[in-house]
Amino acid sequence: MTRTNSNRSSRVVLATLVVLLAATVPAAAVSVTGEDVPEEAQVGTQVSATITLDELYQNPQSEQWQLSGSTDLTDVSWTIVYYDQTGSQENLVEPTGQSFSGAEVAASSGTAEVEVRITGTVPEVDAYSYDPAQEFLLMELTRSQQGGASSTIDSWQTHHYTESSASARSAIEEAGSAIESARSSGANPSDAQANYEDAIAAYNDGSFDVATNLATRATEQANGARQSQQTQQLLIYAVAGLLVLGLLVGSVLYWRSQQGPDDPLG
Repeated sequence: MTRTNSNRSSRVVLATLVVLLAATVPAAAVSVTGEDVPEEAQVGTQVSATITLDELYQNPQSEQWQLSGSTDLTDVSWTIVYYDQTGSQENLVEPTGQSFSGAEVAASSGTAEVEVRITGTVPEVDAYSYDPAQEFLLMELTRSQQGGASSTIDSWQTHHYTESSASARSAIEEAGSAIESARSSGANPSDAQANYEDAIAAYNDGSFDVATNLATRATEQANGARQSQQTQQLLIYAVAGLLVLGLLVGSVLYWRSQQGPDDPLG
């Protein structure tokens, strides 16, 4: 009867699993160690952004790969700067268009850090949204292996607006604050809330003049409701104060009425 060495079999199975996992688990992502990206920008203006990539090579299989990028900006100019381990610039490429691909990143060339710069014009807004605020793709960077799969390093979105949409948004935000203040005072600004919601709907439709007017009306109604509530509270406090004063005066008069006449000989 042949006996199987269970310990040896377990080691073989474990080694096989390790090899399989190493082959199937993707390399860790490239690190974004610096970003200078605008949070918002006006339509038609020119903006710039800079992204710094580090930890470029996670294992021997990733010591050479391609960098790709895309954007919704128009009139775009890209600048890709390669730095070595001392921080010295060792190469620079300047792709054109709203996207580029195939920018080589290789350990053999001494590249230790890559800086991606972009400059372009902020695009028109396709559809407006108050919450969440409408955004466009400022930049997306992708890493791909030669003949292999690709993965997104990261992407950056930026809120874009026009003067009219910004004015309407500001009015709606003011109305929202006024409504919250009114509620905090104990008021129920239902009319203001209705106009506030209609203002948001008008904003989403791109009707900014209507949205601004509705929001302004909501602010006035909310402030009026708050002031009315405060006036009512003051009246209540005043009446309560008079009642307390009346009770005190009545108590004093009652106490005095219960006292006997003064004794002249006392």
